[in-house]
Amino acid sequence: MDQKDTEMNEKGVSSSTSGVVVQVREKKGPLRAAIPYMPFPVAVICLFLNTFVPGLGTFVSAFTVLCGARTDLPDRHMCCVFWLNIAAAFIQIVTAVVMVGWIMSIFWGMDMVILAKGYREQSVPQQL
Repeated sequence: MDQKDTEMNEKGVSSSTSGVVVQVREKKGPLRAAIPYMPFPVAVICLFLNTFVPGLGTFVSAFTVLCGARTDLPDRHMCCVFWLNIAAAFIQIVTAVVMVGWIMSIFWGMDMVILAKGYREQSVPQQL
């Protein structure tokens, strides 16, 4: 490295002034990756349903997969993704008794809204 590219800090350790780009990707499990990309109003409705009746919004979102909503599981069949969403709704309903499912349901709804923000950015339709 040139002297222009390297600086000495107080401890005598050299640090480069040229930046390094690091890309971070979130690894999603199959249930999390099965959350569909929905239009924003539908995602907000599912969030409200999940807030007041745990699992109901997730159950409704499962049917958006059958209507063609995309997910982060492009290699899985639409019916498999549908059943993954039904399983997530069932887990939320069953564990709502001990508040875990209710909290999970609210976070699930928040994830739906976050994914809905990227809904318009997807321009290539999913092939069925």
